[in-house]
Amino acid sequence: MPYSEGAALKVLSDIRDPRTGRDIVSAGMLGDLDFKDGSLTAVLLIDPALASGFEPVRKSAEDSLLGLSGVDKATVVLTAHKAAPKVGKSAAPRRSPNPHQARRPEGYQGDEQVATVLAVSSAKGGVGKSTIAVNLAVALAKQGKAVGLLDADIHGPSAPILLGLKGVRAHTEEAQGRRLIKPFDAHGLKAMSIGFLTEDDGPIIWRGPMVQGAISKMLWDVNWGKLDYLIIDMPPGTGDAQLGLAQDIKPKGAIIISTPQDLALADARKGVRMFEKVDIPIVGIVENMSVYVCPDCGSSHHIFGENGAKIEAEKLGVPFLGGAPLDISIRESGDNGIPAASRDGPVADIFAKMAENLIAQT
Repeated sequence: MPYSEGAALKVLSDIRDPRTGRDIVSAGMLGDLDFKDGSLTAVLLIDPALASGFEPVRKSAEDSLLGLSGVDKATVVLTAHKAAPKVGKSAAPRRSPNPHQARRPEGYQGDEQVATVLAVSSAKGGVGKSTIAVNLAVALAKQGKAVGLLDADIHGPSAPILLGLKGVRAHTEEAQGRRLIKPFDAHGLKAMSIGFLTEDDGPIIWRGPMVQGAISKMLWDVNWGKLDYLIIDMPPGTGDAQLGLAQDIKPKGAIIISTPQDLALADARKGVRMFEKVDIPIVGIVENMSVYVCPDCGSSHHIFGENGAKIEAEKLGVPFLGGAPLDISIRESGDNGIPAASRDGPVADIFAKMAENLIAQT
């Protein structure tokens, strides 16, 4: 029989971290798994200070992988490269038919006091999903809501720049008997991003299951406290990672971001269907880059089409939360780490109206 990555992940999920009892896959320790010409290499992410104690784990993983069909040589490497901080007590080992199914840790949950979790999704990149997610969260906070923002776009985290937190690093704090990650306060929000846990400008090369594990950890192992809303800026797309996250996190609703362009709307429809398949209601569609207003002459230009997302929302029978213009002030504000919604003026009023519409739907 040929080599199967699924079989490799299954045998690795039977190997436990000796400190916690959790399997090394769901604990987020598997940094890479590469197979080529009969040679299989796995990378385990650990604290360098624990390397000697993990030698039996490394050897056990290597032996298990070597026993797989199609594997002539197996190498397991221990490294701390790009490892995220390990916080909180881990759950006792539990068997699951899916070795990547997210498992909540024992004890106090970081999201225990969060009233409403909402996922912001775009189904494709380049439509301004993160910009809308941040500004919508800020607008909700300005209306007196307690709001958190979880930047779950693992491969392209934007929150550190958009919130003026570029270069900061997360720390942990004690919370009801557990060590949890402390979120940052910015513009009235509590914020967490993978960008606060990794080196600047370093690419994060993770497979779907590891992405799911990292995001689940940022949901459950961050001390969010009491929130009315937790906005999750989802990774773009509608693949396994997005579907798995939707099932693991199970938000109360989803917000779809699109431009008026037909190409973007086709992907927006896919996003709506994805959430429908996992029984997560769509609480609204937002049209980004809806109109360009020339700063010199004041004339309006519908560069990507006119009212496309609004019309699509009507066709799909879902609420339309509003449209954000293609405005230079939104770009400049984001680059400077001061969201446009946090200021006063016409653009901030647009996001305020979106927030009002969202509150009415939730």
